[in-house]
Amino acid sequence: MSPAVVPPVGARIRQARLERGTSLRALAREIGVSASLVSQIETGKSQPSVSTLYAITTTLGISVESLFDAREEAASTPPATIRPAGPPAASPATVPSAASPATVPLALAALAAEPGRRIGPLVAAGGRETLELDSGVVWERLGRVPGVDTDFLLVTYRPGGSSSGSGALMRHPGTEYGHLTSGELILTLAFEEYTLRPGDSVCFESTTPHRYRNDGEVPAVGVWFVSGDVQ
Repeated sequence: MSPAVVPPVGARIRQARLERGTSLRALAREIGVSASLVSQIETGKSQPSVSTLYAITTTLGISVESLFDAREEAASTPPATIRPAGPPAASPATVPSAASPATVPLALAALAAEPGRRIGPLVAAGGRETLELDSGVVWERLGRVPGVDTDFLLVTYRPGGSSSGSGALMRHPGTEYGHLTSGELILTLAFEEYTLRPGDSVCFESTTPHRYRNDGEVPAVGVWFVSGDVQ
């Protein structure tokens, strides 16, 4: 079965930037990267790292969760590297008539978490939507309950993978909970460094500067929740 096209992240980011009235260069300055990198992300030529993705979504006031959601408005834009691992997810509900261009810009409404779109209650192993990021990180969406402000993900850090290609620490809204099931993962949290092994768990406020990296030779895999993300 050929995979369905799931939404282009770069196009979604560009829509949010334009609706906010922010220039490409201004966004780049705000998140501390080059304008060239932002342009490459928006056109699908590059994938953001975890830290860059959180910086962009925080600055633009959109949720990471919304980047997974398919939207008709993005259909004409070449897709970024997002794909479902199995059958396509259920079609999202249409934007209510109250969100017409005269009241809420349609592009902005398309970026919001879709209230009627549920992922689950059962998500089969072969049916997860997958987002491949830069620096060897893969997010697989494990489910979504409408109206609940939580990112629920199976996260894989490939050998040498890191949440920040530059080594910088990141911070973003929310509270983070993680449980490692295989491999080893190094967590830098403020001024401390922790080694997570299978069965270990972490929890902390995501506004605390942090970074994950896999220094091992096998993938590090775990289940992560981030609650209270930007909406």
